[in-house]
Amino acid sequence: MGQEKYTAVQGGSIITPKGFSAGGLHCGLKKTDRHDLGAILCEVPAVAAAVYTTNVFQAAPLKVTRESLQGGRLQAVVVNSGNANACTGQQGEADAYTMRADAARHLGVAEQDVAVASTGVIGELLKMDCVTAGIAGLPQRLSSEASGAEDFSQAILTTDLVKKEACVAVMVNGKEINIAGAAKGSGMIHPNMATMLAFMTTDAVIEADVLQQLLRQATDVTFNMITVDGDTSTNDMLITMASGLAGNEALNPSHPDWEAFAAGFTYVCQVLAQAIARDGEGATKLVEVNVNGAVSDQSARAIAKTVIGSSLVKSAVFGADANWGRIIAAVGRAGEPVNPETVDIHIGDISVLEGSRPVVFDEEEALKYLKGDTVRIVVDLHHGEGHATAWGCDLTYDYVRINAAYRT
Repeated sequence: MGQEKYTAVQGGSIITPKGFSAGGLHCGLKKTDRHDLGAILCEVPAVAAAVYTTNVFQAAPLKVTRESLQGGRLQAVVVNSGNANACTGQQGEADAYTMRADAARHLGVAEQDVAVASTGVIGELLKMDCVTAGIAGLPQRLSSEASGAEDFSQAILTTDLVKKEACVAVMVNGKEINIAGAAKGSGMIHPNMATMLAFMTTDAVIEADVLQQLLRQATDVTFNMITVDGDTSTNDMLITMASGLAGNEALNPSHPDWEAFAAGFTYVCQVLAQAIARDGEGATKLVEVNVNGAVSDQSARAIAKTVIGSSLVKSAVFGADANWGRIIAAVGRAGEPVNPETVDIHIGDISVLEGSRPVVFDEEEALKYLKGDTVRIVVDLHHGEGHATAWGCDLTYDYVRINAAYRT
């Protein structure tokens, strides 16, 4: 992904691409007065694609959204936080369908063009009186101004401390195209498709099957490469909508500007994924693991995610302890081909292992580096050409505190 292929849009958001508006409000699902219901609306039916959690237990909104997306298009997304509507049986499904129908009616779009998403506590029925009243009030809150994007971003948060947004501009056929995204996620993060909840918009002209393929490819190297706690949610979903209002020639891999568009799209995914990892529940540091020299990219990904997901590695990072033994132990248990005589490890720029043998290093320098808010671990296997990067966070006392009392 070359930075020269796209430009970050300062202050950009999901409503920056042409044709989109968004908004949010408090309807009463959360115990506080924080926003808990939001929507994105496109002024025209948009080409759409999505990826979903691989968890066997999938929340009711995912069933409804899969059904809506069978035609490869959407015009609106309605999402609530504070309640996952997962493991809620037939009533939960009925409630998700009611959300879709109510949103369609109040937003003035076809019912099959509405996606539904939920996040929050598992196993509790939605307070549908609150949801229904909230959806009725959404049209007045939708805006194509920054305030609309802000309200939407706040409406999708649960234990998140900050909103996650990204936006880039790409030149296609001499026209400026915008790609933007908003996401939520802080705990129960170990995706195998996308992440907790993420929404992307673009004004590019692109066919649904091409957009779906790009989404999967981008997801594999971004959202699928983060972990906070090793838990894959029942509600993970990433939806992308393309309004086509930029008026470019339809994008596909043979288009001369495809590489730039794909790079910008993937960059937005990466920024959102990193923001989720950095905002992990109780986290104090973003941790990046680079694995080089693996037998394949797929093998490198598996090793990188094993290291980033190790509770012992995460604890050592929290304690600013340059314990490379935990790193190499994680590498060795990843179930991937490794030559135990050729592994190098760096913590930041500090070499701690060469040829699988300890290197004398300055412990004080390592301590100072590990006390920073970003920690980079580099593992070189010298065993092939595969490489991958994964992102995560440290494991802190606060993670236990937050999750010990999540429902109460």
